Amino acid sequence: MSTVVSANAKSVRPIVRVKSSVGKTTLARVGHTDNRWFVVDAADQTLGRLASAIATRLMGKHKPTYTPTVDVGDFIVVINTSKIKVTGRKLAQREYDYYTYYTSGRRVKTMLEMTQKHPNTLFRMAVRRMLPKTTMGVQMLRKLKCYKDADHPHAAQRPETITLQQ
Repeated sequence: MSTVVSANAKSVRPIVRVKSSVGKTTLARVGHTDNRWFVVDAADQTLGRLASAIATRLMGKHKPTYTPTVDVGDFIVVINTSKIKVTGRKLAQREYDYYTYYTSGRRVKTMLEMTQKHPNTLFRMAVRRMLPKTTMGVQMLRKLKCYKDADHPHAAQRPETITLQQ
């Protein structure tokens, strides 16, 4: 142990070096291939809470090797998106608008119309808005597969079934 003398030479304090028993942090590299496939049943789950949990898994924040500059997230297959729940009066009040690029081409649909006609689009929009607004966010969104019923064509990837807590 060595000592340090301060500039005013009134106090002398020892330098203590602490050795850490914690290992080095492992960061993922660009060629990272530890992606797994999961199936999530969206029946009777709240839209925003499920979308938040899925966005976290798409980004890879649930893994100890999470690196913000590398896409380390998993593939998520969401089934039964037509049976998802929405709290409050959002079905009647929330509106989604788009533009058709024709004169007077602004169209507005309520959430009720979206859940009846395009439940996959509604769920993808909720997850997309929780991902980073970069090209990596677009890449993460490609790993999300949504289906309005229980059938999906990803049996060859042998996805594991998980339940995400609300």
